[in-house]
Amino acid sequence: MTTAPMSQQSIEQLSINTIRTLSLDAIQAANSGHPGLPLGAAPMAYVLWTKFLWHNPKNPKWFNRDRFILSAGHGSMLLYSLLHLTGYESMSLEEIKNFRQWGSLTPGHPENHLTPGVEVTTGPLGQGFANGVGMAMGSAHLAATFNREGFPVVDNYIYGICSDGDLMEGVSYESASIAGHLGLGNMIYLYDDNHITIEGGTNLTFSEDVTKRFESCGWHVSTVEDGNDLASIEKAIEEAQEVNDKPSLIRVRTVIGYGMPKEGTSSAHSDAPGEDAVRETKRNLGWNEDAAFYVPEEVYAHFRESASKGAELEKEWNELVNSYAEAYPEEAKVFRSVINDELPAGWEDALPGFEEAKPAATRVYSGEVLNAAAGVIPQMIGGSADLGPSNKTDIKTSKSLEAGAYDGRIVHFGVREHAMGSIMNGMALHGGLLPFGGTFLTFSDYMRPAIRLAALSEIQTIYVFTHDSIGLGEDGPTHQSVEHVAALRAIPKLNVIRPCDAHEVREAWKEALKRRNGPTALALSRQNVAVLDRSRLAGAEGLHKGAYVLAEAEGDSAQLIIIATGAEMGLALETREVLQADGIATRVVSMPCWELFEDQPEDYKESVFPKSVGARLVIEAGVSQGWDRYAGPDGDMLTVDRFGASAPAEVVFEKYGFTVENAVNKARALIGK
Repeated sequence: MTTAPMSQQSIEQLSINTIRTLSLDAIQAANSGHPGLPLGAAPMAYVLWTKFLWHNPKNPKWFNRDRFILSAGHGSMLLYSLLHLTGYESMSLEEIKNFRQWGSLTPGHPENHLTPGVEVTTGPLGQGFANGVGMAMGSAHLAATFNREGFPVVDNYIYGICSDGDLMEGVSYESASIAGHLGLGNMIYLYDDNHITIEGGTNLTFSEDVTKRFESCGWHVSTVEDGNDLASIEKAIEEAQEVNDKPSLIRVRTVIGYGMPKEGTSSAHSDAPGEDAVRETKRNLGWNEDAAFYVPEEVYAHFRESASKGAELEKEWNELVNSYAEAYPEEAKVFRSVINDELPAGWEDALPGFEEAKPAATRVYSGEVLNAAAGVIPQMIGGSADLGPSNKTDIKTSKSLEAGAYDGRIVHFGVREHAMGSIMNGMALHGGLLPFGGTFLTFSDYMRPAIRLAALSEIQTIYVFTHDSIGLGEDGPTHQSVEHVAALRAIPKLNVIRPCDAHEVREAWKEALKRRNGPTALALSRQNVAVLDRSRLAGAEGLHKGAYVLAEAEGDSAQLIIIATGAEMGLALETREVLQADGIATRVVSMPCWELFEDQPEDYKESVFPKSVGARLVIEAGVSQGWDRYAGPDGDMLTVDRFGASAPAEVVFEKYGFTVENAVNKARALIGK
């Protein structure tokens, strides 16, 4: 390859090579990273960021900005270089030099909650791709809901750069399918088509015709044969913008690690190339090989034009919204509330009181609360992975979100649990939306990567997981979730709530709807639960502390504490009655959410689980893992440490020992009676 010396390079080529060399220097300084993508994809990123992307570096959260997703998050230095060059104040050159170091804003893979200008936490391949679909769905919904003729208050694009690895992941195909089905013309992805993976050429494992695959999913697909051809890249994006009824994939044929001694090979994908290779790469690019972290002043000036352009775009949008408010005051009031992530005043009053609750499954109570909340909280949107009638997740007063009719609030995700989770993340990250999604608890396994990223990203998503135990019955062990609640509890920053009755279900939804800095998983029963007489028991408000004394010991101070959750609470209370009748003072603690309990002060924890009471019995129809911290060294557990069985639920419970007789015997053994 031959490249003109720096003094002879056009401002465009100079800017592109600045992206490349900044990225290369940062990776070499960190002695780790992925130089291949930043060097190969710099031209397409340059065109997108300087000629198309609506963004304001002075206000990274401007609502009507375009969203840019680096789905191939391993190439993070590409994004950090762009943020620095375009003028994001937090992305100083010092942060670039601190790439992958403790406390920096430049971690190895982009993190949205950490770095201003980063829209999505990416790195696990395919997730960013699917997040973008959620963003596009969310943008389309908000536009259909609030835009009026002459007032396009929501008018943005979702752009992304994805890789071969992204397209190999199943979640990309799941989400591409629904994006094409919905005709999301507001999303444009640039595919870094370099034909290289870590193990070698993509032909080792990836030989399908990507163009035909995406076209069959309903996408507009075009190809740029030379990834350094700026004019062709610009033309392809312009053509994609003209396609209003299809998402677009632009295949850009690139050379991984462009300019490096090992360009075009898997050796260029990752790891610091070494000082000698860095110098040779700079020579190949016509760059001063002795200059590190060098940015020519004219490059800064060129890139910073986007800052003033972005500020002007935001100013024009604010004026548009003000005019919209004059023409449509009620709609504007709701719009501003929604984009500012505000819940309407008094929304809690709309939730059912369940004063005369009838026996039902907690999934049924959840459906009542969900619908009551959705009736007053307009940003609630969601559905199910083809299980809406069973999960009780349909908003009865709304219609379905469909192609060309994006104002519906019922989302049919199809049998695509993984995509559902990732799309929910994208909706939440776009803003103006409060997404929920339902499936059977056992299928949370399919969406676990998306749940983990929601927790890592600190975003508000709500998972409605029904059929939460062996209480599912006849469908048998494949559908009976025994280990799933424990597995979800293992995810940091995910609140897992397993409510025991209608009142706890209401409070669980309150907690989930109020929580702004993380996701919530509701574990709900298929079978009916006991109707608890709250006039004789503690109120369900204790749920917000994670655990509370539901029924206090009568007579002497507690000799025994029974800890239970969910549908097994009825068994716990029946067991207590027998023990109390035998003169054993028994306290029952409802513990629907470990995470909330662990946030409480030590004196509250001691008041619920006094150290003086070592006899404790845990009752939960799931694995025992983790319960030992609450059962204590002198406690016992009535749990399920094996897979379930196919039989009527009541039979399975009996065979697995969830009977009053067995629970009473375990309790008596604890106190030697």
